[in-house]
Amino acid sequence: MKNYQNGQDFVTRLNLLLDNELTPDAEREMLEEIKSNPEYREMLAKEQSFREFVRSRIHRKTVSPSLILSIKEKIHSTSNGRSI
Repeated sequence: MKNYQNGQDFVTRLNLLLDNELTPDAEREMLEEIKSNPEYREMLAKEQSFREFVRSRIHRKTVSPSLILSIKEKIHSTSNGRSI
């Protein structure tokens, strides 16, 4: 069970690394850890490849400005204690 937790910890830290959410020291440590472990290098490469695929191949639909305004108005009216 401990290995699974260590693996989950690595995946969490890997995502933080790729999202630029680590401190400079933590990032350096993570990169050294990846350098020293071929499995980690492979995991990093796969995750980077997947993220690039999503960025380049998945089309995001745009939202109309009127829908955004409508949502903001509903949030505002709800936060003022009025129900919709």
